[in-house]
Amino acid sequence: MKVVCFGDSLTRGVSFVKGRMRILKENYPAFLQQIAPEQVTVLNKGVFNDNSDLLLSRVEKDVIAEQPDFVIINIGGNDCNFKWNEVAEKPEDEHQPIVPIERYMENLKQLIHRIKEANITPVLMTLPPLDPVRYYRLLAQNYGSSISHWISLQGGIEHWHGLYNRSLNLLAEQLHVPKIDVRAAMMQLGDVTDFISDDGIHLTGKGYKTMSSEIFSTFKQYNTN
Repeated sequence: MKVVCFGDSLTRGVSFVKGRMRILKENYPAFLQQIAPEQVTVLNKGVFNDNSDLLLSRVEKDVIAEQPDFVIINIGGNDCNFKWNEVAEKPEDEHQPIVPIERYMENLKQLIHRIKEANITPVLMTLPPLDPVRYYRLLAQNYGSSISHWISLQGGIEHWHGLYNRSLNLLAEQLHVPKIDVRAAMMQLGDVTDFISDDGIHLTGKGYKTMSSEIFSTFKQYNTN
């Protein structure tokens, strides 16, 4: 059996350590390969800074051409983010997420349709939790405090992150697509501080390991042996 892990930097294994971005060897596809049976092959097709537009543009090359049995789709964190340099320059203006939610949903529908057409089973993964306090601290360091007022009026990135995640959950139900709820699994463990790196968005090695454990336990329900 072959599984493609398809997504952004959370699939690639990016973490933020001591003020710098790093790619961890202990990413979730690597952990998944370690705990999976010998006959299972796991491919990491995560790309830093990807959004659903970009995922759609490379689905043929990175998923369909590989002819896997399953593809785990993890995308949305960059879609619901903003162009913070533009917000900092014009904090009184209206700004839209990088990929507006309507297009995000349509992109996911197209991805699922194209993957199913190739006789591959798509599996949607929810967005892992984030730490808005650490994230805003980093934004203030990079772009200045002028964005704080705008963020407060918009309800913050946590509002948008949750909105996109709820929409993803709804789509999984509507299209009857298998879902792995890593967000709920991580939050049920209590304090998620140790799971999230210093930028408030990417995960630590411990976070990626927790994510892979939930993926593995959910996959066993889908008779994947």
